[in-house]
Amino acid sequence: MEESAIPSLLIVQLCTSLLIALQDHRVCIILSNLTFQSAKAKMWSLQNLLFILCIVLRCVTCAVGVIHVTGYVGREVNVSCSYNEGYESYEKYLCKNDCGSDDVLITTSNSVKNKYRVHDDKTARMFTTTITDLQSVDAGKYWCGVSRSGKDIYTEVKLKLVSDSCCDTVTKVQSYEGHSESLSCRYESQYQNSLKYICRGNRPSTCLQQALITSDTKQNGRFRLDDDKVLGTFTVNISSLTQNDSGSYLCGVQRNSELDVFSAVELNVEEWCCVKSTKINGTAGHPLTLQCPYPPQYRHNSKFLCKGDHRNNCTKMAVSQRRFTLQDNATSSSFMIKITALEAGDAGTYWCGTDSQWRVGNYTKIELSVFLQHTSTVTPGTTVGTRIPDAALYVVYTAPVALLLMCVLVIVYKYRCLKEADETTSKHKPKAKSSKEVMGATGSRIYGNQESVLTYKKQRACSHHEDPGRNEEVYANMPTTEEIYCNESFHNRKT
Repeated sequence: MEESAIPSLLIVQLCTSLLIALQDHRVCIILSNLTFQSAKAKMWSLQNLLFILCIVLRCVTCAVGVIHVTGYVGREVNVSCSYNEGYESYEKYLCKNDCGSDDVLITTSNSVKNKYRVHDDKTARMFTTTITDLQSVDAGKYWCGVSRSGKDIYTEVKLKLVSDSCCDTVTKVQSYEGHSESLSCRYESQYQNSLKYICRGNRPSTCLQQALITSDTKQNGRFRLDDDKVLGTFTVNISSLTQNDSGSYLCGVQRNSELDVFSAVELNVEEWCCVKSTKINGTAGHPLTLQCPYPPQYRHNSKFLCKGDHRNNCTKMAVSQRRFTLQDNATSSSFMIKITALEAGDAGTYWCGTDSQWRVGNYTKIELSVFLQHTSTVTPGTTVGTRIPDAALYVVYTAPVALLLMCVLVIVYKYRCLKEADETTSKHKPKAKSSKEVMGATGSRIYGNQESVLTYKKQRACSHHEDPGRNEEVYANMPTTEEIYCNESFHNRKT
């Protein structure tokens, strides 16, 4: 090989695959499609090669790779970018798109701007940008930049956004008040040593901060976490369940570089209820029978009756007392408790059954109300209390109203009758007054009335044809013979 060809071959080899070490970063520059037409091509000197290398180093953008970040819509996300020693005092920034002057979102010299804030940890040589109130338009490509003379140093960041909810598949668990229940959560083998935790709700973004218990604490009040790394399952046991424990839970497995992994559980805690739940009314001083059915397989068990708002504070009653007696009927798989004379203090919640372990469905819950001065109807073999006073109270309240209404109607009827009578009397009063006036005109003596009658008759006979209309009017005002004699009798009585 000619001596002049050695530099050419060296240049081709170096330009085809050039590995440059620059401040702990390894940047691979691949130059391809370099061809030489012949060995007689233009010769490159060593000085030209060094000049090209300087130009390449000058234009190289130092990139460590792509940083993948995932955030939840509506929440916030942290974008952390490291830098090399010696750049602690340099300005850092986060930009988007082509990183032009208008694309810079925030810089360390202005650490808070709109929905962005940045913090530079110079000891760890890492600056972190927080983006709040994430929206779908915030997803995409970003660049972490370090300002320096010449070409800045960039690190590419890809931000992905997901919905802050979980999950498509939900495991449903059913339990009862007072019981203990275990919630099982599976995970993949690569997360054996990762942090496990559980929280309430279905928001993954805040689950770890609101965790009820983690694999680091193991026990927290009613919650206990056990991690079986062989089976790839961690279990959370909840003791002394109440209905308030019902709801959604998220099992979480922490991942450092990505979002945590979650699985969903729906827990339903029902009332620790019974074969039968009934409400009974009784009357003080009267007898009452409580009936308690039980499963046939427990017919040989001892029967019990206790009183209390809840089975946890239930006090057993001595059924051999004077007022309480128990009768068992194995044929009907039930027993009866007879109370000879109810008292006001007997009111409350009772529990009866045959299973002292308080298994669900093996007892009866009875809510007894006791009323004073009322009677109750007790049917043998049943727990029935009849409150009769309701009908009596209805009569007591409605009877006065009906009576009052009847009185009003009678008064109105009487008033109308009196009014009609007054109107009839008023119509006849003017005629009576005219008669008295005529009587007064004839003179004060009663005996003069007879002469007036005779005179009137004679005048009427003489002038009958002269003025018939006037005579009829005068005649109408004259008292009759009967009235005159009545007045004569009245005058005689007065004298």
